[in-house]
Amino acid sequence: MPASHLLLALAIVAVWGTNFVVIKLCLASFPPFLFAALRYTFAFLPLVFFIPRPKVPWSNLCTYGVAIGVGQFGILYFAIDGRISPGLASLVIQTQVFFTIGFAMFFAKERLRLYQVVAVSVAMTGLAIIALHTDANTSFLGLALVVFAGLSWGVANTVSRRAGSINMLSYVVWASVFSLPPLFLISWIFEGGWEHISASLSSAPLGAWAGVLWQSWGNTLFGYAAWAWLLSKHPAAAVAPAPLLVPIFGMGASAYFLSESLPLWKILAAGLVIAGLIVNLFWPSLEKWLRKGSG
Repeated sequence: MPASHLLLALAIVAVWGTNFVVIKLCLASFPPFLFAALRYTFAFLPLVFFIPRPKVPWSNLCTYGVAIGVGQFGILYFAIDGRISPGLASLVIQTQVFFTIGFAMFFAKERLRLYQVVAVSVAMTGLAIIALHTDANTSFLGLALVVFAGLSWGVANTVSRRAGSINMLSYVVWASVFSLPPLFLISWIFEGGWEHISASLSSAPLGAWAGVLWQSWGNTLFGYAAWAWLLSKHPAAAVAPAPLLVPIFGMGASAYFLSESLPLWKILAAGLVIAGLIVNLFWPSLEKWLRKGSG
């Protein structure tokens, strides 16, 4: 991979990882589901007028939009709003990898191999350590909510795979419209009605609106479009390991900007979850290499 492409990959995961700090800061101005609704409003507008709709069924776009907008980010924002620390959230959300594997087994009849069992077991051990250390900053409810967000991400991954070879930027833009009605409805019902929504919108400082645009354009549009471009230029094996750095950026940024502590148990839990992800990602290549070496 050329150095410029490697730097682009690092920029993407840095944006995705440090975004958890941005989320936490913006939640001081916006309630979580309204914040998620604003994210997808600006992911949808104005690009929808310039990008043609991808040739996929409306049902596919709807399922993806609801799963990614409400199930992943709406719930994730709700969890980070006082129920789990941003650094741990950036780690726990990576459980989406294992949910994606599970859905592939169920729908595509892919078989679970021994190394995947080991990978899931190692990662679950890390999550168990987090569950045993819940406190005022990280509750068991917060942990469960982020795991649910990972489940929703796995659903979105499965749905997008079924869409086939498409323009991912167009797909994300057009799917965003289906995120908006449920997010605004949830916000209206549970976050104080129109008066509270109006007050949040009118009183939010410029920095909070910059955070909204960072969510929409930096993470949703730049992140997905650049990631899809890299995958089109290089083998998946060369690009896929990069997201393993997301929790590193997430926990590091939370420690630096939000003074989130990094005790030994948290580092151990992070190490186990990332180790599980690494085993799942690299074991097939290592197994092929070992077979060639023995042959």
